[in-house]
Amino acid sequence: MFGRVITAMATPFTTEGSLDFDRAVALARHLVDNGSDGIVVSGSTGESPTLSFEEKRDLLAAVVSEVGDRANVIAGTGTYDTRETIRLSQSAAEQGAAGLLVVTPYYSRPPQSGLIAHFTAVANSTDLPVILYDIPARTGRKIEHATLLALAEVPSIVGVKDAAGDIAGTARLAAEKPSEFVIWSGDDALTLPMLSVGAQGVISVAAHIAGLRIRAMIAAFEKGDVGKAAEVQRDLTPLFDVLFITSNPIPLKAALNMMGLSVGDPRLPLVPATEQERSRIRGVLQSMGVL
Repeated sequence: MFGRVITAMATPFTTEGSLDFDRAVALARHLVDNGSDGIVVSGSTGESPTLSFEEKRDLLAAVVSEVGDRANVIAGTGTYDTRETIRLSQSAAEQGAAGLLVVTPYYSRPPQSGLIAHFTAVANSTDLPVILYDIPARTGRKIEHATLLALAEVPSIVGVKDAAGDIAGTARLAAEKPSEFVIWSGDDALTLPMLSVGAQGVISVAAHIAGLRIRAMIAAFEKGDVGKAAEVQRDLTPLFDVLFITSNPIPLKAALNMMGLSVGDPRLPLVPATEQERSRIRGVLQSMGVL
């Protein structure tokens, strides 16, 4: 479902800070042409907390119109407010999204019972399949193992983007989940280890730059060529590292701008990469041969 390489797409802005729809659809085309089975629009890499309801709606509609017949376009609709998440999710269904990525409510840090109530309410609000997004470093609240298993029984909750950084926990989930519940790595650097314990693929940041190589790594692993997969993972490690030398998507946007895939600067409170950061990013891109 949805594919093995899904890219959490950056949101392009103009020099004035407004949405740049022309560059957004161009970036979406680039991603689909370079290994992405799916695209997440308005995820955390897409700076969703800084986007208005109308911007999320219109950006999703533009991307669906451009590439929705070639890739699965997934809407990032999670917020810290269940009512707003439902509103965004229902709007995403109207715009033609293939599914939803719903992050754990952040800042409020609800108990596990609240997480079950929140995700279930969102899942019941539309007919779209829902991917949970577990990233406690950003949200302040882990979706615990028992909670994940309970949510996996909700018919329209089809999987999890696992960015908890706990390989043992991923292995345990893979062993105990329903067979149809899918695990995607939410951390490029851990994709190969997570594949080894039962993940299907990755919801990636680095696929903006190395989508075909990430796809080749997963394909090699699936064919049993673990040595080749490990070689690709090792070769891409400098890229995985440099894209997180500061808050995502600051390094990613700097990299894409250097590559001619203009996406503008991040919106405040994020800021552009410093010259020192840009130098490190440029060095990695040059070593990869993409500059």
